[in-house]
Amino acid sequence: MSRVLLVSSAVIASFLSFVLHVALNSPISPLPLPLPTSYLAPNNLLQKVEKLGEGRLVGPEDVVASRDGMLYTATRDGWIRRMHPNGSWEGWVMIGGDAVLGMTEAKDGTLIVCDVDKGLLKVGDEGVTILASVADDGSPIRFADDAIEASDGTVYFSDASNKFGLHDWFLDVLEARPHGRLLKYDPSTRKTSVIISGLGFANGVALSADQDYLVVCETWRFRCLKYWLKGELEGKSEVFIDGLPGGPDNINLAPDGSFWIALLELRSGGLNLIHGSALAKRAMAAFPELLKFVRPVKRRAMAVNVAADGTIRRALDDSDGSVMSFVTSALEFEGHLYLGSLGTDFIGKIPL
Repeated sequence: MSRVLLVSSAVIASFLSFVLHVALNSPISPLPLPLPTSYLAPNNLLQKVEKLGEGRLVGPEDVVASRDGMLYTATRDGWIRRMHPNGSWEGWVMIGGDAVLGMTEAKDGTLIVCDVDKGLLKVGDEGVTILASVADDGSPIRFADDAIEASDGTVYFSDASNKFGLHDWFLDVLEARPHGRLLKYDPSTRKTSVIISGLGFANGVALSADQDYLVVCETWRFRCLKYWLKGELEGKSEVFIDGLPGGPDNINLAPDGSFWIALLELRSGGLNLIHGSALAKRAMAAFPELLKFVRPVKRRAMAVNVAADGTIRRALDDSDGSVMSFVTSALEFEGHLYLGSLGTDFIGKIPL
């Protein structure tokens, strides 16, 4: 009997020691995260993509098609690279680091670029200018993610998390506390204001065709919000689409007024259980080496076309990620869909 008590005491002591270690060393204070139950039937259309720049591009996260027919993307080796209409590639501007994410073309032909380390940038043939690294309230812009410029020159951009950085982004998902923001840069005053705070990993940003509202993606809330810029609802926000079958990353306006949204697969059997337990999530964050066993984002690739009324009209996917994986942006240009990805060494191109 004493031996049983001794073994039991040792087991209890080990468990308590583990719990104490987790409590003291976990970088997150998590909340439960309900995961969506919706799924899209696989069609594997993304397995048929043409591979642009294969072998030359390291994790091209976003894609910009300029008015002069150039295709731009930022890669994890610090370059913004561009493809000429004849199909040739060049290293255009060296930004440095591996933290350039969303980009958009400005009306003057330069690029507005989100850099996690530097903030909101303007990039052109003449070089790089930092537009904003701190908001007007004095808070640093820690995770500039995606941007869009309005016709009056105002830039709306997302700050994904004011707690976690690029390489710890999955901790934001595990914690499931809203640290994201939607920001506004005014070029006339050079000031940056906070439009919406408390977003669940603020990600892609897009303007409507009439620029009367913009849409911002909340990745781990599996939804997108609509923020009104004009009309009776100016300054108010509402849900644009909810219950998406993946975490929305970048979003782009399509020529017909609909939107293309890249979706991350953030679900798996293990994660479904972990997200319901605060202790399990603390443990995963305290022992980062365990995260590689549950991160499912590099498996299925998905992109959906969503109408202006917030309904899904079309979906494309690679159900096992064998060709396209970890798709982070989907851009419609001249009858084709261009796909950026942090999991490939090329940009995917598929006719629509």
